[in-house]
Amino acid sequence: MSQGTMRWDAGDVLLGVQNLNAWYGAAHILFGIALEVRRGEVVALMGRNGAGKSTTLKSIMGLLRKYEGAVSFMGTRIDGMRPYQVARRGLGYVPEDRRIFTDLTVRENLEAGRQDPRRWPNGDEARNWTPEDLYELFPNLATMRERRGGQMSGGEQQMLTIARTLMGNPYMVLLDEPSEGVAPLIVEQMAHMIIELKQRGVSVLLSEQNLPFARLVSDRVYVLEQGEIKYAGAMADLVQDEQARRAYLEV
Repeated sequence: MSQGTMRWDAGDVLLGVQNLNAWYGAAHILFGIALEVRRGEVVALMGRNGAGKSTTLKSIMGLLRKYEGAVSFMGTRIDGMRPYQVARRGLGYVPEDRRIFTDLTVRENLEAGRQDPRRWPNGDEARNWTPEDLYELFPNLATMRERRGGQMSGGEQQMLTIARTLMGNPYMVLLDEPSEGVAPLIVEQMAHMIIELKQRGVSVLLSEQNLPFARLVSDRVYVLEQGEIKYAGAMADLVQDEQARRAYLEV
């Protein structure tokens, strides 16, 4: 998996994936995945349980031992890099299982995710997140700054995980199943959060099964079935395509 650097300009593809294959041991999970996300865009990656959504995000971040394909971020090949190297380049990752530091407070968890401010290649300042910005974005967290992570509900932990990732000032976030297993009120707050991230210039690749949630926030969609992309297009088109929804999303 070779690496190289290409010219990258604002408005071009921020994340590009070509012919991505992945394995768990001898089991071939992803088959030739190709997708792209542009600056300021929210793209949904949808499919039933086991379709390969989380595996796609993990492969992009370099978290799988066995994968191959071309993954570029802001014009630089990142396939073959270690996850911490990918994160330092400004690609954030919010795992489905949250992985907060349960013995640390909300404030300490946020500080653990802090990275230096960033600039876009043209010199414009990228969004520089502070704890106060994130307390405004997630009002629930503002009321529990000194609460330990292990004493929070699942939805509150999900908010904290996203906030900690944003402390790294990412250009883009890979967001894995944010609505899974959380209360409807938290799901609504998640939707508002993603829309606000987009308005602030952060791109999002969203792994999701919940179509009503995904349609609220997403510009485009890729639908996975058994490790292959079976549908790609505007989210509005998928919402109108009953045949595709029944074939690839309904249980």
